[in-house]
Amino acid sequence: MTLPISSLVISRRETLRQAVTAVSLALPGSVRAAIASQPPPVTEALYTERVQTAIRKGLAYLAARQNDDGSLGAGGYSQNVAVVGLCGMAFLADGHTPNRGLYGLHVDRCLDFILAHAAENGFILAAEGASRGPMYGHGFATLFLAEVYGMAPGKEVRETLTRAVRLINDAQNAEGGWRYEPRPQDADLSVTVCQVMALRAAHNTGIFVPASVIDRAVNYVKRCQNADGGFMYQADQPPAESQFPRSAAALVALYSAGIYEGEEIRKGLDYLMRFPPRPNPHGEQDYYLYGHYYAVQAMWHAAGKYWQAWYPAIRDILLQEQRADGSWFDTISPEYGTAMALLILHMPANYLPIFQR
Repeated sequence: MTLPISSLVISRRETLRQAVTAVSLALPGSVRAAIASQPPPVTEALYTERVQTAIRKGLAYLAARQNDDGSLGAGGYSQNVAVVGLCGMAFLADGHTPNRGLYGLHVDRCLDFILAHAAENGFILAAEGASRGPMYGHGFATLFLAEVYGMAPGKEVRETLTRAVRLINDAQNAEGGWRYEPRPQDADLSVTVCQVMALRAAHNTGIFVPASVIDRAVNYVKRCQNADGGFMYQADQPPAESQFPRSAAALVALYSAGIYEGEEIRKGLDYLMRFPPRPNPHGEQDYYLYGHYYAVQAMWHAAGKYWQAWYPAIRDILLQEQRADGSWFDTISPEYGTAMALLILHMPANYLPIFQR
C-alpha cells in the first residue's frame, strides 16, 4: 500500500526527531531542551503536493549533478565547499541522512568532500573551488557538518566540527565580526551572519561555543542597523544604504543568537516587508536566492502575518521559475541556486534543527 504524501512527510520528520533526540540525551540540560523542542506540524496548505513534486525534481537534479568525489556540477564553483555544504543540506532537509534514504549516498558524498578538505587547524577549504571569500565556504560547510552531526553523530564529524568551530572563534575580530579570511582583522555583516549560524548549529549539538563570542557578534550586527531598519555592509563605516539581502541575513543572525523580539527585530521586519517577493526570471535582482534563503527564515521565526504573507509568495515564484530539468538559475551556479530554492521551499516542513523555532 502506498502512503499518502502527508504520511510520508510526518514519518520522515519523526525519524529525524528520534535521531536528534537520541543525540541530545547525552548533552547538557539547556542544550538538550533546545534540541528536543518539537517543531510545529507541517501546514499542508503551504507545503502542497506541487511543492513536494518540485522538491523531488530539484533533488533529482542535484543527485544527477554530483560527481564521484562529492562535488557538484562543473566550473569554478563545483568544488566550492559552500556549494557542497548547501547541497548536502538540501538533501538533509528532505529527510535523507548519510547512507539512509533515497539520497543517503549523496549526503555521504557531500560529507566525505567536506571532511577531505578540512585542515588540521580547522579551516575547511577546497583550493580548486575557492572564492574571494573563503570564510563563506567555511561557515556553510561548518553549518552542514553540525546538521549532519545532529542527525547522524560520528567521531570524525565531531572532531572536524569542533576544530572548525574553534577556528571561527579564533578568527573573530575586535569588533565582533568576521571577514573573508580566517584572521581577526576587519569584518562585514554577510560573513558574520554565516559564522553566527554555523556557531548556533554547532551549539545545538553540544559543541562548546563561548557566550562571549556570540555576544560580541550580536553587538556587531546591531551596530550595522540603519535608521530605516535595514542593515549596512560594515559597522562604523560612513553611512551606507540598507539592502534587502543582507538585512534579511542580519535578522536571522539575531534570531539565531536567541533574540526574538525588541526594537531591532521590529524595525528589521518592517524594512523587509517593503520588499515583498517578486519574480526574477532573468537574474536581474542581485543575490536573489541568497536574500530569500534568509528572508524566509526570518519570516518563519517572526510567524503570524509575516510568515503567512511571505512564504506563499516566494513559494509560488519558485514553482514558476523552476526549469524543466528541476534546477533553478543563479549566477553562481545552478547547483547553488537549486540548493537555495529547495531550502526555501522546505521551510514549512522544518526538518533541519537550525531552521526550527
